[in-house]
This record gives sequence, C-alpha cells and structure tokens, in this order.
Amino acid sequence: MKKLINDPDDVVDEMLDGMLAAYPDRLRRLPDTQVMVREDAPVDGKVSLVTGGGSGHEPTHAGYIGDGMLDGAAAGGVFSSPTADEFEALIDACDGGDGVLAIIKNYEGDVMNFETAIELAEMEGVEVESVVVDDDVAVEDSLYTSGRRGVCGTILVHKAAGAKAAEGADLSEVKRVAEKVIDNVGTMGMALTSCVTPEKGEPTFDLGDDEIELGIGIHGEPGTERTETMPADAVTDELTETVLDDLDVEAGEEVLTIVNGMGGTPEMELFVVNRRLQELLGEHEIETHDAWVGDYMTSLDMEGLSITVCVLDDELKGLFDAPADTPGLSVQ
Repeated sequence: MKKLINDPDDVVDEMLDGMLAAYPDRLRRLPDTQVMVREDAPVDGKVSLVTGGGSGHEPTHAGYIGDGMLDGAAAGGVFSSPTADEFEALIDACDGGDGVLAIIKNYEGDVMNFETAIELAEMEGVEVESVVVDDDVAVEDSLYTSGRRGVCGTILVHKAAGAKAAEGADLSEVKRVAEKVIDNVGTMGMALTSCVTPEKGEPTFDLGDDEIELGIGIHGEPGTERTETMPADAVTDELTETVLDDLDVEAGEEVLTIVNGMGGTPEMELFVVNRRLQELLGEHEIETHDAWVGDYMTSLDMEGLSITVCVLDDELKGLFDAPADTPGLSVQ
C-alpha cells in the first residue's frame, strides 16, 4: 500500500485539521469532535442543513459546507458512520432557531445514529426534520442497507435544499424540495479497480485485469455484475440506460447530469464518458440543462465512476442555478 498518510488511526482527524487550515474563514471544527460547521454557525433567519457519514468520499461531506448548501457535517471513520453523539452535537451547533433538516444517505448506521440524535435534539426543543436519499438504481438491498443506497445524487439534494433555505423558506418547504430531488434522481456506478482503505491496506475486492464491476457502492462493495472490460461508450450506455429506465424519463424532459469520478479516475476519462452521455440523451430527445463532471462523491482511490441523472422542472432548475460557495462546489 502506498498512501500519503501517517498513522491510519489518525487519518480522519488530520484530514479535518488540514481542511480547517485550508479554509479557516469558512469552516470551524467543534472541539473534541469530528464535526465541521460553517465558521458563522448557527446562522439566524434560515433553516439549517446538516449531513454526515463515513470519511473516504471527499469532498463529501464537509466540502459542501457554505453559502447555499450545508451548515455542517459530521465525519465518521473511513466508511463508518459518525456516532449519535456527534450527530447531536452537529444539530445543536447549527440550529439557528428556524429548524434543522438532516439529509441522510440510506445506510443503516447513518440512519440509526441520525434518528437517535434527532430524538435527543427534539427533547432539547430543536425542530428537526429529515430525508433519506436512496438514488442508487443498481440494488434494492445491499450489504449496508435496507432499500437502495444513497450515493452521488445526495449532492443535488444538498444543492437544491440549500438554495431553498437561502431564500428564507421554512422547514417544511426546504424538506419538500429535498424530497422532490430524491423522487427525481437516479445514479449507477462502476469500478475498474477496488479501493484500498488505510486500515486494511489491501483491495476490498479483487478484479482481474480484464474485468470491471457494474453497480458498485461507495464503500468498496462489489458490484451487482462482473463483466469483461468494455469501451467507455458501452459502459456509459449500460449505466445511463439503467438510470433512465428507472426514472422513466420521457422525450422532451430536461435533466441535470453528473459524471462523478470515484477518486482515482482521470478527468480525461470522465469527459470521454460525458461526451457519450450527452450524445445518448440527445438520441432519446432529452435536453441537458446542466452537466457536472468531476469528483463529487468518491470512494477513496477507486478507479471508476458513476452517472447521475435528475429530472428537472422550473423550480429545480432555478435552485440548481442559484449561487453556492463551498470548498467542493461553487455556482456563480
């Protein structure tokens, strides 16, 4: 294993300290926790958005803290959920009096610990609502979930709900927008290689030189199908058609797309995939309102990608186009 780390037990703490050193005017770390919040949290006069989960998916989660998106995020160990105490500290630190929306990826540890934290926060008088993101169309149940996994589509929930909160909408409206995105977004991923966790120091699954995995998760889970290596266009067609079928996208509709790198994929290859993705959507007479290409929700050093499609209406278009200023995403 070759990684730019010190002690694997310290990697998350040192990562968070490094983020804080890079963005001291934007971020603040709660003492004795792995919780990052906006430097000016809590923000009065708006609903606060919080999230969290295992580390190893950077820039998810703390990379999306800032104007127009999240107010704070809790970081667990690599691929493991933060504790309920960390989530409670996060909620308390971000509550500005107008309520808190917790955006939860559908993994059993995240859901269970967030639910406990919400119960504790509500006992202290904090108004909290939650949504669970389950955009992965590849599986109905997996090693870590009951129901579909929450993956890269979660970033679009952060963006739309964050924009709605920035408008001054109340908690019920912010939650409605988050659920609207969840109902209209789908994602499917693939891997050329496994990832290597710092603690384990070896691949989480084995792939031959002539093999790829379709339908992978973001925690090093194997995919739903192992197949021979395919050209980029064939991979793009397989992932995209599966997502479009799941969403039942019709000709004439508008979408936002994400070609998301899994951490070890060159941008050159992501743009090759985006080229075919946009061609394919054109063949279906589906119009792309915006196309994002880059690393948004990764799996450490995995070579691979995911494709996300979100069906839009005028409200969602306006929210995705609204300004945002975070370390991981900026919209002007």
